[in-house]
Amino acid sequence: MISRLNYAVVCGGTHVSRVGDIGQFKIVEESAIAAGIRRIVAVAGEAAVGRIQAMDDQLKDLGRVLKVAPEAMEDRLRQILERSKALEKELDELKSKLASASGEELAGEAEEVNGVKVLSARLDDVDPKSLRDTVDRLKDRLGSSVVVIGSAGDGKVRLAAGVSKDLITRIQAGNLVNFVAQQVGGQGGGRPDFAQAGGSQPENLDGALSSVRGWIAEHS
Repeated sequence: MISRLNYAVVCGGTHVSRVGDIGQFKIVEESAIAAGIRRIVAVAGEAAVGRIQAMDDQLKDLGRVLKVAPEAMEDRLRQILERSKALEKELDELKSKLASASGEELAGEAEEVNGVKVLSARLDDVDPKSLRDTVDRLKDRLGSSVVVIGSAGDGKVRLAAGVSKDLITRIQAGNLVNFVAQQVGGQGGGRPDFAQAGGSQPENLDGALSSVRGWIAEHS
């Protein structure tokens, strides 16, 4: 229930003899232009009637698409949005599992450089969380090691570098990931044992990843 009404003078530049001359009045936009002052945009008369009819037609069309009556559309849209969120979550989980499985296959490609197990590899179209999880799992599997994973997708590069804690006095993940990121037009940072970066030159990713072993040889 509205307990109080605030009245304001509305002037659209047109004067009428009586309010009834305005006919149907429909506000289509409202915004603040200064402290305590609002601006409204409205249509009146036949234009207002036409707009209301158009909105009614749109609601009917949307109801046909959703296959529900207009009064049930809100609940139906909420159901669709909730289902969409659930599907997105399932997709993210599947991507994470796929990235982890691919990462496990890469573990055998690790090479020893100055007594350090080094793995640098590419896994495309992997989201940041899956990239991070993959690096952590590979570090756990390899033990004392340095792991760098790069991913390209949508014209962008994602990088994640992990260093086992026994090696962080010799190798810093942030320094390593920045070295790689600079070659793909980006930069990044993080903890001594884990760091992330991004870039904008996916065409340089393979070369950047292949340079990791040389950097480790020089800095370890």
